[in-house]
Amino acid sequence: MEQEKIQVRTMSQMATEGKMPEYLFWVGCAGSYDARAQKVSVTLCKILNAAGIEFAILGDEEVCTGDPARRAGNEFLFQMLAHQNIGTLSQYGITKIVATCPHCFNTLKNEYPVLGGHYEVIHHTQLIDQLLKEGKIKLKNDDTPSSVTYHDSCYMGRVNGIYEVPRNVLAALQVELKEMPRHASNGLCCGAGGAQMFKEDEPGDKRINTERIEEALKTGTKAVVANCPFCLTMLSDGVKEKDKQNDFMVYDLSELVLQHLDTPDH
Repeated sequence: MEQEKIQVRTMSQMATEGKMPEYLFWVGCAGSYDARAQKVSVTLCKILNAAGIEFAILGDEEVCTGDPARRAGNEFLFQMLAHQNIGTLSQYGITKIVATCPHCFNTLKNEYPVLGGHYEVIHHTQLIDQLLKEGKIKLKNDDTPSSVTYHDSCYMGRVNGIYEVPRNVLAALQVELKEMPRHASNGLCCGAGGAQMFKEDEPGDKRINTERIEEALKTGTKAVVANCPFCLTMLSDGVKEKDKQNDFMVYDLSELVLQHLDTPDH
């Protein structure tokens, strides 16, 4: 299915006009090429537009942060990609970045500074929480799922210690949160880490995402909310394996926010 297209400005276009956006939206590989993650990219753009936040993307000038290369042990490729990106960001004088992928968020925030790339990096769930607190976006709570469970991604949770922010947004949505037994600092990985997303399973092996969805289903909710494109894929695959795709939804947190955004168009 072709994804919805919206008009987004690039840094090169803004530079030509002598303008600087408040945020650079780092789209990331998943947000650019994966059909499911593309929906989240569009969702965030709509939220930023509704909040009146001026932003831009790098477009063709953005390359992978190098996170997968570093995790796979190819430090040379990681540094090559990182230096290329740092050079591009420096060219435009970028200081503030928002990312929908926790892996991109972590790499830009915590690993680029050693190579000379110093930025204020924020994950989209953090920015949404901030916009709600500042009153730049408001929510209406009709048709909100009566209850959801929440899956903490490894790179937002255990790696960066960000647990309460997404739960603050769920509270603003006035949705009941039913936690899985393993959550927050004791959360269970979706199963994509360490290239497990791409491995071939041995017959009889039980995948981690299957176990995670079993935990989610046992909460008695009708939806699980995540904040990471890899988690979205793994959780959705787990739901399909259980043949529950008609009964149990997998959302990115931003998608629930957009559904209940209190604007003339929503």
